[in-house]
Amino acid sequence: MKILAKRTPHYITDKKGEKLSVVISIAEYKKLLSELEELEDIRMYDAVKAKKEKTIPFNRYLQRRCKKHA
Repeated sequence: MKILAKRTPHYITDKKGEKLSVVISIAEYKKLLSELEELEDIRMYDAVKAKKEKTIPFNRYLQRRCKKHA
């Protein structure tokens, strides 16, 4: 997983100088979303693996699903 290049962040602040928001480019935003989705997939995979449930071949799963929805 690649980490976003460090850039000087641009902040939107209130009158007191308190940071309210961060402005990033569309490219950085898309990259950040992609990285978050990948992290979510990894966490989901880890959670499923931790259950240590019996697995079945994918084609058998598809056959069962087709029968169930037929």
